[in-house]
Amino acid sequence: MASIFTKIIKGEIPCHKVAEDENFIAFLDINPNAKGHTLCVPKKEVNKIFDLEEDTYLDLMQFSRKVAKALERTVACERIGMAVIGLEVPHVHVHLIPINEMREMTFAHKVAMTPEEFSNLAAAIQENIS
Repeated sequence: MASIFTKIIKGEIPCHKVAEDENFIAFLDINPNAKGHTLCVPKKEVNKIFDLEEDTYLDLMQFSRKVAKALERTVACERIGMAVIGLEVPHVHVHLIPINEMREMTFAHKVAMTPEEFSNLAAAIQENIS
């Protein structure tokens, strides 16, 4: 059965996309720890990050860096935190979270955003992708 991320990649479920290339997609997390919390996901469905082919793993990190740099230019924060947990969805994904405090990386503190705020933020991040 396809993961929720595969359904997003195929366009079966909507998302607030911030970046995409032939192998990866980045979109805003719908239950964010902080404004700008973004997921970077390989289009090929693989459950565990260290099961990715080495080249794909390195390319995912390069793609995630590009998205993180755009987040830094878009969202006021001290830094971009990165986490790979892998338990909530059986499809590799990198969390990029604009943070000012450690608690924003705990996944216990969430922020609420309106659909309009999600759309506007996604557009702003897209403008800062280089």
